[in-house]
Amino acid sequence: MINNKLHTTAGVKDYLPAQCALKTEIENKIKAVFESCNYKFVITPTFEYIEVFEGAGGVSGSRMYKFLDRDGSILALRPDVTPAIARVAATAYGTEDLPLRFAYVGNAFRYNESYQGKLREFTQAGAELIGVNSLEADAETVIIAVNSLLAVGIEDFRVDIANVEFLKGVLEESRLDAKTSEAVIDCIIEKNYVEVSKITANTDISPKLKTLFDDLPLLIGGAEVLEEAKSLVNNARSLNALEYMGKLYSLLDVCGYSKYISFDLSVTGHFDYYTGIVFRAYARGTGFSVIDGGRYDKLVGSYGEACPAVGLAVKINDIMSVLTAKEPGHADFLIACNEEGRAAAIKKADELRKNGAVAELSLLGGDLDKNMAYAVKNGIPRLIYFDGENSHNMAVGEDE
Repeated sequence: MINNKLHTTAGVKDYLPAQCALKTEIENKIKAVFESCNYKFVITPTFEYIEVFEGAGGVSGSRMYKFLDRDGSILALRPDVTPAIARVAATAYGTEDLPLRFAYVGNAFRYNESYQGKLREFTQAGAELIGVNSLEADAETVIIAVNSLLAVGIEDFRVDIANVEFLKGVLEESRLDAKTSEAVIDCIIEKNYVEVSKITANTDISPKLKTLFDDLPLLIGGAEVLEEAKSLVNNARSLNALEYMGKLYSLLDVCGYSKYISFDLSVTGHFDYYTGIVFRAYARGTGFSVIDGGRYDKLVGSYGEACPAVGLAVKINDIMSVLTAKEPGHADFLIACNEEGRAAAIKKADELRKNGAVAELSLLGGDLDKNMAYAVKNGIPRLIYFDGENSHNMAVGEDE
């Protein structure tokens, strides 16, 4: 029988010093990117009334961790931070405060099947731009995604951009019934393009649209993909979406970011959640996207007055899987003492720390040889030993 006291439950993990140091470093670098664009950090509750998250269009109720409060209210551990940010924007601010630029770093909780290799408790760092629906706002969000990856040292990546309006227009043009359209979208989300082709092959949609659905997994690349897609559709909604993506690409190109950008017209995200552009960033070394983002103009309105919004979420744990954790740096000084030197040793350690050094107070007692051996083992370059009021400042391994 497994002793539960000795194990973590599925989908959660301990962070040992090297991993903890890497995680903190990543978070701090991404925070700096957000702050450089004047995003203000907020903290929302770890759990809230389930109504905050239900119907938000992101995470289904079956993937939430729910529990009862003592008053009978149903609460949920937040499965996503963005709905809570939207609630804050709708309830604590007015139209005169727009635009709002919020940022956050926090843990979220979702029930993921363990065989998928995904964590059930994970960390997101996000930036949300609320109150503006413009090309500049969308471009800023994509640029933040790119600069976040560059800031943590990831250079081999791409950001795939799509626009949910494109596929919505295609489905309208196809005149497929609601059930068939839903089946098509589900298959696209699951990347099951063979099934998409089977479903559309048995309908009376135009040959061009059948070609589009057959070629959907191939419509990935630069601006030329947009031109190819224009030749396969004949509805204003899809054409406007393609035109908008072309303008976004041109703006990103002028700003020097087009080398990181590609288009993948099959990217849908949560189809009912996103209202415009949607993007996914992929880095070599992981099979999952490391950043998700897009426009969600309907979400804030579900908590109050309608308001456009666009944002991104950086998946800290997936970023960590791309980078190599290194052991944290060693202390600069080991401060040791005999019984008479305790006060002087503690004072010296405190002085060094206040001057920016990392000083470790030895807990090995007054044996100088033991302390020297400990300093050597842990890579600490200097040992300061207090014998009463007398101190001996030594380079590790030799007396001064």
